[in-house]
Amino acid sequence: MSGDPIITVTGLRNSFGEHVVHEDLDIDVRQGEILGVVGGSGSGKSVLLRSIIGLQRPDKGEIRIFGEQVDHTSAEQELDLRRRWGVLFQNGALFSTLTVAENVQVPLREFYKNIDEQLLSEIATFKIVMSGLPADTAPKYPSELSGGMRKRAALARALALDPTLLFLDEPTAGLDPIGAAAFDELILELRSTLDLTVFLITHDLDTLHAICDRVAVIADKKVIAIAPIAELLELDHPWIQEYFNGPRGRAAAIEKAA
Repeated sequence: MSGDPIITVTGLRNSFGEHVVHEDLDIDVRQGEILGVVGGSGSGKSVLLRSIIGLQRPDKGEIRIFGEQVDHTSAEQELDLRRRWGVLFQNGALFSTLTVAENVQVPLREFYKNIDEQLLSEIATFKIVMSGLPADTAPKYPSELSGGMRKRAALARALALDPTLLFLDEPTAGLDPIGAAAFDELILELRSTLDLTVFLITHDLDTLHAICDRVAVIADKKVIAIAPIAELLELDHPWIQEYFNGPRGRAAAIEKAA
């Protein structure tokens, strides 16, 4: 894992009317790392993700991805950037009227409009299997899948364009402990085999301990710390101590040590 930043956010401000979500927020994501992002309810974790990928226009601040300032790119440069990342939105956000294969094909059809139908089908099946689902999942609809399978189908769609940067918004939310642990292992495997950089929003302490190289803590409208968990535990900020040293945090730490 190199120390070169793939994402750099500086001086970010986001607000909705008079409600300020972020003020002077800074964060960086290093190439090859899995960065966990945590914070209390309403701290703006998903708003930060949406700002980075261009779905939320911040009031001010600078966002650079792969060295490009995202609000100063041409249409062609913006498309090139979007090809290089994949997003698993909270709850999967699959299109209910499309099959799993058709969902995976959506970004392929958007960026490669003349792609052969047979090739589309083959790529979709490959991504589905890569995400840990059987190939016969392809013709099924999201309503026919379990919650864990829908997460993996959404991951397959996020991987459709062979991204080098992967955004995951609460990927293990709603999964049982076994399913969540299996998903964590899959992300580690994909990071290794595909040389991915992962921006991961989660409240799952087990996930943070199991797969994250560093964790960014959002509180007081900014990132108050970004470091490995062991270093965060040395800080005396009340939210950090309550989160990581509370009963659930201690249990997750003990399980990892075991």
